[in-house]
Amino acid sequence: MNLLTPDYTYSNIYKVDYTMLKKKGIKYLLFDLDNTCIGYKEKEPNDKLIHHFHTLEKDGFMVIIFSNARKKRLEPFVKKGIICNHFSKKPLKWSFKKIMKKYSLSKEETCIIGDQLFTDVLGGNRVGIKTCLVEPLTKEDFIVTKIFRKLENKILKR
Repeated sequence: MNLLTPDYTYSNIYKVDYTMLKKKGIKYLLFDLDNTCIGYKEKEPNDKLIHHFHTLEKDGFMVIIFSNARKKRLEPFVKKGIICNHFSKKPLKWSFKKIMKKYSLSKEETCIIGDQLFTDVLGGNRVGIKTCLVEPLTKEDFIVTKIFRKLENKILKR
């Protein structure tokens, strides 16, 4: 059960206590995309999200979208200057290790922020990075995610 327990929980990415994360030595933020940063059916990054990411970067964080989505889904974000990793295969340990090696991220300085226990939190905990669980932005989800949401809701109620 500990692998499914996030270090922190927040209502959304704008409510995360980034000052506290920075004080704890976090420098690298891996963000899930769908239902964490934007709704599942949204195609483009909105101005609020872009501003948020640029503010975090100005504050000294490295921001990376770390998503299981396909490359085409992330292209609008890349065009806005956001570092993206597509088809990340979360929660597999090697996928986290691969991105951390690519950008020289240390596990003590890295945090994943996402809306799913079975991908974002489980994967992050398995490699020993900090994990932040946020509430999903919408009820619309990929079909497989809908199945996992039912299990997650049971776990979260406990």
